[in-house]
Amino acid sequence: MSVDIRPRSSWAVHVNEGPRKELAAAPPIPSPSPWEPWTGGVFIHHRGAATFFPFDEEDCRRDIVSVFNGNLNDGYDDIYYNFLICPHGNIYEGRGLERGEANGAQHVNLDGRLVGNNTGFYSICGLLRSWDHPSEEMLRSFRGLIAHLREIPPVNRRAGTAIVPHSVNMPTECPGQLLPYAMPGSSIDPSVPWSGNLTIDVKVWEAQKWVNTRYDGTAPGYIRCAETGRTGWGTVLSLTQGLQHELGISPTVQNFGPTTFAAVRDRSLQPSVESDPEIRTIYNHTLWCKGYPADSSSIWAITSEESLQALVGHMGMSEAAIRGEQWARVTRALLTMDQFRLVPGGDETVRSIQQRLNSRYVAQHAIPAMNLVPCDGIYSREVQKGLMMALQHDVGIRPADITGHFGPGTQSGLKGVGSGSLTGDLRHLFRSACYFNSPTYVDGQALHYAPEDIGVDAQTPGHVNWLRAFQRFSQLPVTGTNDYATWAQLLISAGDATRPATGCDCITEITPERGRQLKAAGYQIVGRYLDEHLPPSDPYYLGKALKPGEVQNILAAGLRMFPIFQYNGTQLANFTFDKGNDQGRIAHEKSVELGLPAGTCIYFAVDYDALDTEISSNIVPYFRGVHDALSRLGNRYTFGVYGSRNVCIRVSELTAARWSFVSGMSWGFSGNLGYPLPANWSFNQIHEFEFQPGWGLDRNVWRQGGDPGVSSIGDQP
Repeated sequence: MSVDIRPRSSWAVHVNEGPRKELAAAPPIPSPSPWEPWTGGVFIHHRGAATFFPFDEEDCRRDIVSVFNGNLNDGYDDIYYNFLICPHGNIYEGRGLERGEANGAQHVNLDGRLVGNNTGFYSICGLLRSWDHPSEEMLRSFRGLIAHLREIPPVNRRAGTAIVPHSVNMPTECPGQLLPYAMPGSSIDPSVPWSGNLTIDVKVWEAQKWVNTRYDGTAPGYIRCAETGRTGWGTVLSLTQGLQHELGISPTVQNFGPTTFAAVRDRSLQPSVESDPEIRTIYNHTLWCKGYPADSSSIWAITSEESLQALVGHMGMSEAAIRGEQWARVTRALLTMDQFRLVPGGDETVRSIQQRLNSRYVAQHAIPAMNLVPCDGIYSREVQKGLMMALQHDVGIRPADITGHFGPGTQSGLKGVGSGSLTGDLRHLFRSACYFNSPTYVDGQALHYAPEDIGVDAQTPGHVNWLRAFQRFSQLPVTGTNDYATWAQLLISAGDATRPATGCDCITEITPERGRQLKAAGYQIVGRYLDEHLPPSDPYYLGKALKPGEVQNILAAGLRMFPIFQYNGTQLANFTFDKGNDQGRIAHEKSVELGLPAGTCIYFAVDYDALDTEISSNIVPYFRGVHDALSRLGNRYTFGVYGSRNVCIRVSELTAARWSFVSGMSWGFSGNLGYPLPANWSFNQIHEFEFQPGWGLDRNVWRQGGDPGVSSIGDQP
């Protein structure tokens, strides 16, 4: 990696005339002592208690001169750092690629190898005082310089992979506020994926250091968290284990389960009256990890108390509500990654609904199984679960029986009281579900649910118009009312699995007789697989590929067909650009071989619950590969996507997939929770069942005006 390193002459101009100026301006002199940086890596330093005010770049250069003069006064023959980095992010040459003398005479133990501090390590000094925090520019330069030193052409000058603080084996506070970064795996380590922001939260880093030091080796079952200065599940789960240990739970586990909940509830001590200093320290650290300021260590004073009250308010709760069991709920929420302030991309109306769920159904009704839902403005899996529990309460299910599962009791309640005239809480939940499913689409144009319609009992024109549009878009009877089918469609991706459906798909060959049976059962289109990646000798071979003459059998029965392509689509490793490119080519060739007409849409399957990060890293590149292959072959065929709502939405937006085939029956998928139907949906897979003995079938709602499928064959390119 190329970086801009300013030569010694750039700061030497500030050295007084004489021999020192000549030395400063000259190239660094090679040392006769051993110099093997590939065996170690880099040491990180700072300026310490030095008086230094870097108002501009000339101030930074003058400070380097003071370092240079101080080193010569101490008996060194040159400045003893290899490189220096100023707060503005500029890198200056000290001894450069020659051996430096800043690290000390000790040795560092690297996995059993003793490497000399100066023999095996470059020294990089950040021009910071002890109390100064590094700038983003400085950290970027540290990362860039370390990458450069690991890749420089002289192999015998390349740096090893170790990154260590000056204090690793010396009684010093150096490198000050750079300490959280002075380790492998930190944000300045170029082997760690680039995050776009290198600055860390020192308070989070202190929490990570404290919890590891306090409980590693003393709390049975404890798992160390990474000391990165960035909060995450590893950090809050380690803090959870620390709390468990202080509450007498052994062994500790990385889960805030019923035992931990009961222990916090039975102790019933908020931090302001908590007598155990370790527990108070844990509460302070959890506040910092949540993004709220707190007092130091075990001190619980005005800063921590005000932050706790702010957090409780952000949850939609009141101080009076957090006693006993409710405090246990707040503690559990503290020890998660859930956010309770509006996050970037969050919606204020969604947040107000989230807060109302907490206020009414956690604080007021105290549903036993219900956790505090996030209040971040994002409709997520946990919010959907909270909405379902609130709905179960309001349709009359006993609190002890509330689970958040869309089961027979919930369905019965929705068909009864839920389908009647709605007022109050039940009406609010129905309209909240409408808002969560917004936008819907009218003639391809997005129609958003109006926030002002949520809080009124009247049947406003805006509410009715949106509801009718949603029903029409979802291919439900257009009633404009809160009937069961509409409730189901708002709550789960499959909707009412018993509703009429004219599409289906299967892995079973459609013979002439099976075609007649499907037609007689009301089906109009069937999805079948173009190919199978396993040979017949493989024990997992399904024989799912279309057989010779099968498309003709389907069409002769009066049905249409749509092609599906899936090679091991249940695993992330299948999804790369190259595999998409190759499989796009195979799908094209198979379609031509079968005589499928030009314009046919081929659905490439993502048959698992792909996370949003996986969609970005693998799924989208795969579909770009498919797009590239089909384009290179003349765009005879278009492509669609099979997967969760989120997969379909993102792939369609980012790769121009023509149609979406939604795996709606997998309504527990995270990608089906908190996402509306894709604007380009053509099939919604809602129910899997055995149509005939040994013949499994998936029922698909086929959208009117969607993909017409294949109605004839024989069109040759």
